[in-house]
Amino acid sequence: MIDFTTIDYLKSGNEKQILAYETLTKNKVLEILSEFDPILVGTIPINIDIENSDLDIICYWLNKNHFVEKITSLFKKKPDFKIIETIINQQESVIASFKLDDFEIEIFGQDVPTQNQNGYRHMIIEHQILESRDEIFRQEIIQLKKNGYKTEPAFAKLLGLKNDPYSELLEYKI
Repeated sequence: MIDFTTIDYLKSGNEKQILAYETLTKNKVLEILSEFDPILVGTIPINIDIENSDLDIICYWLNKNHFVEKITSLFKKKPDFKIIETIINQQESVIASFKLDDFEIEIFGQDVPTQNQNGYRHMIIEHQILESRDEIFRQEIIQLKKNGYKTEPAFAKLLGLKNDPYSELLEYKI
């Protein structure tokens, strides 16, 4: 099993994964976010990204205001920077986005340890599903994403899940 808590696995990945590794390390993104236990999640780590996929970094904050101030001070000068506060699954959440090199970056923070956040949990389950299936299944996920599906609904469609794909995927047994 890949250790997704670091980005070392990207070094030996596909072209986009290597580029993501270089962008994140050159700009020391995870290093400067280290106090927030950052983890890269989403489609690029598990090789189901499409052309416009972004780099999603989840973070764990104890003090939302400190997190917002830190993210703003670190990235406000980056192209297209914006930051919002919202509620997701009854959790206060902070989402910042900006451009860095060839990537759109999204930093997502909650007062939930990163390995307990749904973004990480979904990615781990999706990775396990991909490992248990063939290349055709992976390509079908990518095609659904190209056709406008979000990741979890794409998995739900191919797995025959009928209700809320986000919650059903968390309960899926391989």
